[in-house]
Amino acid sequence: GDAIQPAHWDAFWQFYQDTGARKWGTPYLTRQFFDIAQQTLRDDIVLVLAKRDGAWVAGALNFIGAQALYGRYWGCTEHHPFLHFELCYYQAIDIAIAWKLAAVEAGAQGEHKLARGYLPRPTWSLHWIREEGFMRAVADYLSQERAAVDQEIDILTEYGPFKRAEIEEQQ
Repeated sequence: GDAIQPAHWDAFWQFYQDTGARKWGTPYLTRQFFDIAQQTLRDDIVLVLAKRDGAWVAGALNFIGAQALYGRYWGCTEHHPFLHFELCYYQAIDIAIAWKLAAVEAGAQGEHKLARGYLPRPTWSLHWIREEGFMRAVADYLSQERAAVDQEIDILTEYGPFKRAEIEEQQ
């Protein structure tokens, strides 16, 4: 909300740039995106930041949904063991519990999330493809990929920290 100030976004921008450059090549969000997000989404954002010696060193950006907290971006300018997990997972879980949200959606990828209780779940996206031939090719691919993704979810779920009966109770 309004507690997020421009200096917080300046710090998070540096974290986002550093992590993006190290892991994905080119960060795709602009600095202006964060200003617009503050103007239009501020009541749906949780920004968790960490300081060391008075300076911001890391942060995690979350979006608040009706039933879940969605963690989407993380970054840092200093490495501190386990700080990523504290900001991205444990703080998010605490917030979700306090606000009575049903889930924390920690984002795609990362088998390391299994040990922290984040089990894989299917996600969806919506795309419009104008070119009919390309649309058919994508649809064919996706029909094959769905089965592979479902199989991977089943396999990865077995590596999670919960017994099968506990998982079925949660669903």
